[in-house]
Amino acid sequence: MTPECTITVRSPAELLAVTPYVLGFHPADSVVVIGMDGRSVAFGARYDLPPPQRDDSADIAAIVAAQPIQLVTVIGYGPADRVTPAVLRLARALATLGVRIDDVLRVTDGRWWSYLCDNPSCCPDEGRPCHPPDSAIAAQAVYRGQVALPDRQALVGQVAAVTGAARVAMAAATARARARLTDLAGHDLRDRRSGRLVRRAGRVAVQDAERRHRAGRTLTDDQVAWLGALLVNGVVFDYALDRSDHQEWRIRLWTDVVRRVEPAYVAAPASLLGFAAWRAGQGALARVAVDRALKEAPGHRMAGMLDHLLCSGIGPQAVAALSPPLGNGSATRVRPAPARRTRRDTHRRSL
Repeated sequence: MTPECTITVRSPAELLAVTPYVLGFHPADSVVVIGMDGRSVAFGARYDLPPPQRDDSADIAAIVAAQPIQLVTVIGYGPADRVTPAVLRLARALATLGVRIDDVLRVTDGRWWSYLCDNPSCCPDEGRPCHPPDSAIAAQAVYRGQVALPDRQALVGQVAAVTGAARVAMAAATARARARLTDLAGHDLRDRRSGRLVRRAGRVAVQDAERRHRAGRTLTDDQVAWLGALLVNGVVFDYALDRSDHQEWRIRLWTDVVRRVEPAYVAAPASLLGFAAWRAGQGALARVAVDRALKEAPGHRMAGMLDHLLCSGIGPQAVAALSPPLGNGSATRVRPAPARRTRRDTHRRSL
């Protein structure tokens, strides 16, 4: 996924130092592809380090080849016996598709090696030490607003459900929201309003949540529960999606709602979070949000569409037209730039 800002690097060591900020976390047991536009980082994607018997290199190469980048660096994180075959296979697959390769690197136990350099003066047999966490290039990334969590599990934790007393309070608030929604739907039915009261309440709840988070405030338990219950309505969800963009306060809003709603109501706000993160170029966050949505509601249409975009390596800049969906994402129409087809089992391991 394309990061939301570019950072200039001048050496393999600097590229390795900035890679965790491109991904959003420090990778381990991974194959990472960093795409460059000139000497600026423009694209980053991570895949699980495959077992020896599996070769996903052709599929990964097809995704990378579809990106608007000039050259790439392939980086393997982990032990040499697993990294070496994986990165060399991928490098060959990329070269076959005409992708220019700047370097192929391995990072193991805080040191790095290049597979393309045999000059002992710059690439000794014992490798070279990676930059420390407080290096100048890392400080530049932090200054530009980039974050590198300790590992991917920490990123997953950002969208995990709250626990303890907060969970108990949300369960009670959700019961109240359900009763309130039942009463409102009953009024709709009796007055033959065809759901207009529920839709109006949904629009008001979305607008109120946006105002509060834009002003730096958070929602009460009852407000979160009410919003979560209303977002189940397809028209309300579409309304929230149509207003969504890449602003950071929207990411904070939907992250908060995802963590606090009961599991039955996770899919809609998780999809909204995934969409906002994808628009912002935060592919790793979008990935874990979509995974959470699909875990709770495997058939959710918007989550499924985002899953396809992320798995195909399609960034927001590649979308020519995105029209608001109808009925919980069921009629979303996307006309992305052409991308090669790849197998789904490879996709879900990305980022």
